[in-house]
Amino acid sequence: MNQKINLKIAPSILASDFSCLLSDVKKVERKADILHFDIMDGHFVPNITFGPGVVRALRGKINLPFDIHLMVDNPEKWVKPFAEIGCEFLTVHLEVSMHVDRLISSIKGEGVKAGVALNPATSLCNLEYILPRLDLVLLMTVNPGFGAQRFIPEVLPKIKNLRQMAKKRGTQLDIAVDGGINGETAERVVEAGANVLVMGTSIFGTSDPEKAILNIKKKITVQPLSHQGTKE
Repeated sequence: MNQKINLKIAPSILASDFSCLLSDVKKVERKADILHFDIMDGHFVPNITFGPGVVRALRGKINLPFDIHLMVDNPEKWVKPFAEIGCEFLTVHLEVSMHVDRLISSIKGEGVKAGVALNPATSLCNLEYILPRLDLVLLMTVNPGFGAQRFIPEVLPKIKNLRQMAKKRGTQLDIAVDGGINGETAERVVEAGANVLVMGTSIFGTSDPEKAILNIKKKITVQPLSHQGTKE
């Protein structure tokens, strides 16, 4: 029997207006489930965004869990600084660390939930031995570095396979997707097994970001889907 998905919307502040960042984030605070921060260093990805200072400035003013997506070289250097701010999730890229298990231990040692992100071309087989330790897996549905990119549909089977891996191991896992997620692609990734939607321009690029979130939730949850983000 189909069950209702545990859908979570995570607006990405990369798409917000940085000249009025707090005001923009306040527009999504009531209806969003997580606030997503893309931390880019200009090395691992060809873009530079912001660091702990911006996150710290928002922490005491926003009542949402913070997910820090570290698109950086040497992510181990940034675990403690972001953990000390009070972030609930730290997500690191599988491609950037030779010692991912050690990195996961470091994150959890700070009392933070651990996530691992995979670029579109990165195989799921690299998750086999660490999956039970993860709280979240973020599958990139674009090549990372810039917002407003076109969704890569070839990632859909990867989402489905990851959900099957998690169910087989009896793991309660949030599967997040990031890149080109809008009203159309949201349905497709949720049907494949994702339950956390990182969304940028499709929320902050609208005249009413709160309404945009509500519309996505209504569209996705109006009827049950066959692949669920919760354990059957």
